[in-house]
Amino acid sequence: MNKKAVAIIIIQACLIVILLWLLVLFSEDEFEAFNEEEEIESPLRVNTEDGISTITLSAETQQQSDIRTATLTESKYLPTMAGLGSVVALDGLLDLRTRYMNTLGELAVAKAALNNSKNDYERLALLNQSDRNISDRMLIAAEALYKSDQAKLQAHEATLENLRHTARQQWGERLGLGMLTPQPTPDITALLEYKQVLLRIVLPPQQAEPTSSLNVTPIGSELPPVTARLLAVSPQADPLLQGKTYFYMAPSANLRAGMRLGTQELDTSKAMTGVLVPNNALVWYGGKAWVYRQQEGEKFTREPISTELESNNGWFDPDKGKIGQTIVINGAQLLLSEELKYQITNENDD
Repeated sequence: MNKKAVAIIIIQACLIVILLWLLVLFSEDEFEAFNEEEEIESPLRVNTEDGISTITLSAETQQQSDIRTATLTESKYLPTMAGLGSVVALDGLLDLRTRYMNTLGELAVAKAALNNSKNDYERLALLNQSDRNISDRMLIAAEALYKSDQAKLQAHEATLENLRHTARQQWGERLGLGMLTPQPTPDITALLEYKQVLLRIVLPPQQAEPTSSLNVTPIGSELPPVTARLLAVSPQADPLLQGKTYFYMAPSANLRAGMRLGTQELDTSKAMTGVLVPNNALVWYGGKAWVYRQQEGEKFTREPISTELESNNGWFDPDKGKIGQTIVINGAQLLLSEELKYQITNENDD
């Protein structure tokens, strides 16, 4: 290779180096200009003061992002008390009723026998007094039969009284004694005809009085709740559960003897005042629930919210100080993304 060719190659190499240097120089200026334009087009929306991040969005941006707000109003919350129970078989009641009715029949027979033996004894006593038309032995036999019938009558009456005591002790005044009457009430008749079933419900000890009606659901089933009506206080406790026991009655369509039941009752004695936060207002971050509160027309801050009490379509917060506050009910997730993006940018700058 001659000297002329070498010189040409060196000159070309120098030109290439100069061109590359110029390309890098102008590209850097354009990149900086692009970044400046981007910063101008995306103004800073988040700033932090005293550890609290505030997001600022213009009304136009809020409308474009479909961010909607609502004012929290005063709301009442009634805690629910769970109860348990079961469908009671009527075998014991029916046995009591059968024995009672049989004893009533025997009592009627004993009364008739006593009436006859009494009349015979009184007639023979008159004859014996009138010139001894009958012997003393016949009079003594009639008297013995009369006293025997008296004893039988008293025994049947005692049996009836004991059956009433048993019914009262096991089933209560209204249900137990109501089952022993020859003409039972419509409620008892409905139980006897299996149009209704008997429920023993165990309510929490803190519930002062039972409600006149409640909804019961068979445990472990997908059957709809059944409305049960209060019948009477149960004098006996549930063998498996602790609490106050009451007898309820419910339609027999989907309930069978032995079924375990669950109930949900409102505790009116422990009503609380606070705010109801809708589900779509919540965002979850760091294992906690948050809402975005609108401080001013264009400023939003993230604040924690209590999720201990779940209510219909939301969560109840007993903090009365939140009444009247305005929170984001649509677009909260977008605000959280904007806040987290700002935090990531700051970490990268650091």
